[in-house]
Amino acid sequence: MYDIGYNRESAADYAARWAFGRNPLYHNFDELGGDCTNFISQCIFAGCKVMNVTKDVGWYYYSLNSRAAAWSGVEYLHSFLVNNGGEGPYGEEKPIEQLSAGDVIQLGGADGFYHSCLVIKPGRIPLIAAHTNDAYNIRLDMYSYEKARGIHILGARKY
Repeated sequence: MYDIGYNRESAADYAARWAFGRNPLYHNFDELGGDCTNFISQCIFAGCKVMNVTKDVGWYYYSLNSRAAAWSGVEYLHSFLVNNGGEGPYGEEKPIEQLSAGDVIQLGGADGFYHSCLVIKPGRIPLIAAHTNDAYNIRLDMYSYEKARGIHILGARKY
């Protein structure tokens, strides 16, 4: 296994292209609880071009009925990224102010985390892209949330 890196520019370019649309290669999850994490997974995939097809704990998408929970679930994506020792992208939690373009921010409340977005322009108050309530290049503080966590993508591995 070797590290193939993470192309942040490709992830951000994908977000710019699809922030206000839906890529027909992927199911639109708006009617199934929201499309935010599905969109963020697509952006991350654009930046690394490798999935982890490990059943139950991987990160992959082939169709609505053939995908990992981490592809479209907020908590599952977090768990996959910060614990992945195998193929695919991996990262670590970092404060919002220390994130880079192409990293992930997840928003939450008392009941846990419920929304994923992609950093477009880092900073003390980053600019982000998201789906469900489609957005591109808007300030994170335009959202109402109780807590936020950042996931810095360190790279991706491939066999």
